[in-house]
Amino acid sequence: MDTSEIDKHTSRASRIAELRSTPADARPAPTGKYRLLSRLRSYFVFAPLIWLYTVVMGLLSLPTSVFSNSGRVQHDFARVWAWLIMKTIFSPVTVMGLEKIDTTRPHVYAVNHGSALDIPVLYVHLPFQFRIAFKKELLKYPIVGWHLRRSGQVCIDQQNPAGSIGAIRSARKRLKRGFLAIKSQVDVVPVALVGTYELLPMDTYHIKCRPLEMRVGEPISTAVLTLDEMDTLSAKVQSAMEELYYANETP
Repeated sequence: MDTSEIDKHTSRASRIAELRSTPADARPAPTGKYRLLSRLRSYFVFAPLIWLYTVVMGLLSLPTSVFSNSGRVQHDFARVWAWLIMKTIFSPVTVMGLEKIDTTRPHVYAVNHGSALDIPVLYVHLPFQFRIAFKKELLKYPIVGWHLRRSGQVCIDQQNPAGSIGAIRSARKRLKRGFLAIKSQVDVVPVALVGTYELLPMDTYHIKCRPLEMRVGEPISTAVLTLDEMDTLSAKVQSAMEELYYANETP
């Protein structure tokens, strides 16, 4: 990768960081009566319904973990939960590039994450079983934490790297049954979620209904890579995700 390419990707990364660091009150937003109605709808309609879906579907899925520890049934409950949320918030999703994925093989999916609603989008529009990597802090939340713990997701402890490695190794063992793993030399698929950050940034509960896009890129092979080349792979995946995200931007 030459210097001009590095500068280009650095500039794009800076733009993303600048956007995410902007306080919610400083972002462009509807004004006047519409803004008030939009906030009221978010706080008194969307938020209560989303919490209701979370509690009901979470409590229904938990008992199934007694009979199945693979997480497959819990995934189906999560898809219903996600479908209910996406239908409630009136934000249609256009999916592009899904045909690039060989669904008969396992993959690692690298997805930009700037909104709490990224997960529902993925559950609805990735038509196969998958597991997510999540921060350990989420385990403290009732229902959500219980579901994550019992459904085969991969817990990442940012304060304890050794523990995270153990979690990844545990996930790796599931690969024979078709689940994600990160150190088994499977292809990495870059995915860009466009519009979810504007729909619901991380630091607010104000949902601003809008059309969304899920853009799937070409799988990136790891077959000939070693652990010493992880930085190279990371840069390649990051570059592919940025290309997808900014695909329709004009210079």
